[in-house]
Amino acid sequence: MTFQISAISIYSEDGRIRTVPFKTGKLNIITGDSRRGKSALLNIVDYCLASKDYVIKGAALRNFVQVFAVTLVKDQQQLLVARPAPASRAATATTMCVVSQALGAPPPERAELVFSTPLDIAKDILSEFAGIDRTLRIPAVRSATPIPPSVRHALFFCLQKQNEVANPDLLFHSQGEEFLAATIRAMIPYFLGAVDPEQAFLENRLRLLRQDLAQMETAVAAARSLSPASGQALALVTEAVEVGLLEPLPLEEITAERASEHLRRAITETAPPQTPDARDDPVAALVEQRRELRERHGRARARIANLKRAARENSEFLDQAAEQHARLATLNLFTPGNTSAQERRCPVCDSHQPELSPIAEVINRDLSRLNADMTVVGSDTPEINALIAAEEDTVQQIRSALGRNQEQLDTLTAGQRATQGQADASRRAVLVQGRISLFLETVGRHVQGSQVVDRRGEIRTKIAELEETIGAGARDDRLNSFVSRINTKIKDKAVALDLEHKESPLRLDPRGLTVVADTTRGPVRLADMGGGENWLGYHVATLLSMHEWFSEQHNPVPRFLILDQPSQVYFPEDAPDGTALAGPDRTALLNLYMTIQNTIEALGGDFQVIVMEHADLDNEPFRSSVEARWRRSNGQALVPQDWITEEIDDD
Repeated sequence: MTFQISAISIYSEDGRIRTVPFKTGKLNIITGDSRRGKSALLNIVDYCLASKDYVIKGAALRNFVQVFAVTLVKDQQQLLVARPAPASRAATATTMCVVSQALGAPPPERAELVFSTPLDIAKDILSEFAGIDRTLRIPAVRSATPIPPSVRHALFFCLQKQNEVANPDLLFHSQGEEFLAATIRAMIPYFLGAVDPEQAFLENRLRLLRQDLAQMETAVAAARSLSPASGQALALVTEAVEVGLLEPLPLEEITAERASEHLRRAITETAPPQTPDARDDPVAALVEQRRELRERHGRARARIANLKRAARENSEFLDQAAEQHARLATLNLFTPGNTSAQERRCPVCDSHQPELSPIAEVINRDLSRLNADMTVVGSDTPEINALIAAEEDTVQQIRSALGRNQEQLDTLTAGQRATQGQADASRRAVLVQGRISLFLETVGRHVQGSQVVDRRGEIRTKIAELEETIGAGARDDRLNSFVSRINTKIKDKAVALDLEHKESPLRLDPRGLTVVADTTRGPVRLADMGGGENWLGYHVATLLSMHEWFSEQHNPVPRFLILDQPSQVYFPEDAPDGTALAGPDRTALLNLYMTIQNTIEALGGDFQVIVMEHADLDNEPFRSSVEARWRRSNGQALVPQDWITEEIDDD
């Protein structure tokens, strides 16, 4: 079981309490004029349920309310959650008061509230009160660390602000905020019940094992002797060749392992087979090699600079083009889909004409060219970035080669100084052998100290076993099955609300976070369905259907849905009389409330809907569900008039 809301309270600066009660398992309507505090009820619930931001709006609330509180009930349990307004210039309050109460107890006095619970701890308490398993970890987009589900994620399906309830582009609460759309996609399988706790545990283990395997691959690669030999090793090999201990070798192909083998063979030689040719000068060869490496380094740096300049120019073009594109898109000048249909549409008045004027054709052609240019430039940018990365890798390789070259030069010049004046080749060879022996002894101690145990085979076996246990696509299969059941409910409600495309198969799209109608002409997304009545209807139908599923499956989503002014699609908020709605619009709005009421009754008290409205209808089920009327004519509002001690801007 999870919780519903029994009351919302506010505290004045002098400790007075204003409480708005709600009935659990019922439809609750707060109706009234604009700017009377109706919308603030949703924000207070959001703020008290551990929002990281101070979401309270309105001068009366910000100036004359000190504490906000919500009373939550579940079975025979009651929890009061209070949160103060931010102190001084703080952005938000970081501590809360969470108090367990007897069922039906009123909010405590202001002096009894102690704000000592940190925000994260309060969020955990509320999540547990909702029945959310905080031990689970859900993979998150753009993050290597999975996140535990919380009450904050459940609110995606419980709140609908005034700018969300009939929004064609946003189906869920906070969907339009940065990065939150990806979080909603990640959380839908869990709250629909498609994430099995045991499977989630195994999937987390699988993720950790894959990380271990990647780290082991890196460690083994670093420990291998297959990397290029160090400059010191190559210099000693060169000296061994010079004094006749080794045959001439192609040094550029020698790995660290082969260099060690050659050096061990060199120290077993007792005498040089021949005197080295005085015309061979390894130092001169290294100097020439260093000159070539520097030239290559300079060319690579120049290529990187040119590529970065091209990437920067692309980015600047895309920024400017995207800004112009966004401005034009807000005017609905772009028509996705059929190109011929787009050419027959006037981009100014949005009318379809058999023949467009030359100006309209030029505008359409320019819009198409802008789209094409953005596509071409956008596709070039990843290739340029890849070239930059490749050139930077080349620069790193050249720098490593320069480092090895310097080591060789230093070692060779040191060896030449040490052997200078040693005319006898045998004595020079013995000196070189001594230096090689010291090098091999030092390298041996280093390798022994950093030896890596290769566990890749063991880890791969465990990964294969877990993958077989989990099964490919098991979660997706469950999610698709559950969404299919929810789609049936959405279809029934679309028929009851007489929505557009009600005759077509309807489906919730968890990836696109929208509703889609599969028509004979192809899929039609919510944004492409005409009219605010359809957008509102599908919002309500989808969320009611999901809450039916949550309740039937006992999923840990709070059992309430808050809607802010759904009637806005039928008449303006500032209409002088909330009862003025008439004709088909009035019938459609009553039908909406009847659908909500039917869902509540079908769930037998396990679901609560709170609506803030401008409309005030005298028909059922609206009339009997009104809990308060906040109008200027009766002086009622969320913040009592006697709390307001100074004039405020009501706008």
